[in-house]
Amino acid sequence: MEIVSLKLSDELKVQVNNAAKALGMSPDAFMIAAIKQAIHNTELRLAFLAQGYETRAQAIKTGKAYDTPEVHQHMRDRIHRIK
Repeated sequence: MEIVSLKLSDELKVQVNNAAKALGMSPDAFMIAAIKQAIHNTELRLAFLAQGYETRAQAIKTGKAYDTPEVHQHMRDRIHRIK
């Protein structure tokens, strides 16, 4: 495993230590978990954006789209069925 050195402000060090302590973790374990979570969030965001770009390209290619009021009604219908 490679050692990485991070330069943290004093304020951030205190926040990391407090958060780690509250979760019963070491500061190192907390930072590793935070980095993993940031990577996961980035991957989700990139997948979401890729899907949006693909959907937009498909709509442009086919000319098929939905009117906004129809989409809003569909969303309202789904919400009421879920609850």
